[in-house]
Amino acid sequence: MKILVTGGAGFIGSAVVRLAIARGHAVVNVDALTYAACLDNVASVAGSPLYAFEQADIRDGAAILAILDRHQPDAVMHLAAESHVDRSIDGPGVFIETNVMGTYQMLQAARQHWEGRGRPGTFRFHHISTDEVFGSLPHDPQVKFTEDTPYDPRSPYSASKAGSDHLVRAWHETYGLPVLLTNCSNNYGPFHFPEKLIPVIILNALAGKALPIYGDGSNIRDWLYVEDHADALLTVVEKGAVGRSYNIGGENERTNLELVRTLCEILDRKRPKASGSYADQITFVTDRPGHDARYAIDPTRIRTELGWRPSVTVEEGLERTVDWYLANESWWRALQNREGVGQRLGVKG
Repeated sequence: MKILVTGGAGFIGSAVVRLAIARGHAVVNVDALTYAACLDNVASVAGSPLYAFEQADIRDGAAILAILDRHQPDAVMHLAAESHVDRSIDGPGVFIETNVMGTYQMLQAARQHWEGRGRPGTFRFHHISTDEVFGSLPHDPQVKFTEDTPYDPRSPYSASKAGSDHLVRAWHETYGLPVLLTNCSNNYGPFHFPEKLIPVIILNALAGKALPIYGDGSNIRDWLYVEDHADALLTVVEKGAVGRSYNIGGENERTNLELVRTLCEILDRKRPKASGSYADQITFVTDRPGHDARYAIDPTRIRTELGWRPSVTVEEGLERTVDWYLANESWWRALQNREGVGQRLGVKG
């Protein structure tokens, strides 16, 4: 296949680009290169004859249509989005512009391109979203998000993603655009932007700074290793049923406090302090407004229909992630030094 990936210089998008090329797909990476993007994320495949890069903003429909017409992809994987909850609370406008209006422009361009090619039955528009659109769950392990869970977004970020999901479904029902949707749980792993929770904890620990945890640390997230997610996304674009949505989870629920303590234990082994444990740096801070109590995904549909399930446990994934950050200081330090990048917690939702 030839796949056009939006946001391919970001965290999840770059994992998709790297894996798709490794599997022999041609990839067109479309990215506006905003503050959270980094072309170093795809440096390992940039020299491949299967790779092409186009710098463009998804809000520019004419530019997107021109790129579609120039490259003639078999599928669009739409990952480009503003994704940081704290930033959405401080400045919601850009989230509406990018996640809602940007998706609208992508859909219009994809529809025009698809219709101009005679509506090929093999074309796909795969919209990648988040479990946060479903709201918050109680601390009951029997209750999880399914594809039929009603939407109940509680932050500007999740509301903007919910809006984009609704647009994608509407373009399928109204215009027949062949779409796929996926909603994922919390991602982590190599190339994770330094203002997100796991990188913040690792890098603050190494710098001797406080390890901030919202509230009492009891909020629960389902953690999905980013390379597992990339594998799931390619599985969906290759085998998913048109008009169908698939929830992608890591089957690795942990409280934020458990997660941070695990990271501290790993760092204690791999980069021990002169005295004491990194856990001594844990600091509880005022909770985020509207902080969702728990996210957990029921992945039955993607497992039974497409045969996919995660391969990496959270313990194994955190070990790999810590190893990667310890070995790639030049990457994360350059991003830390970018203007406007603060030490936000980034606990997705």
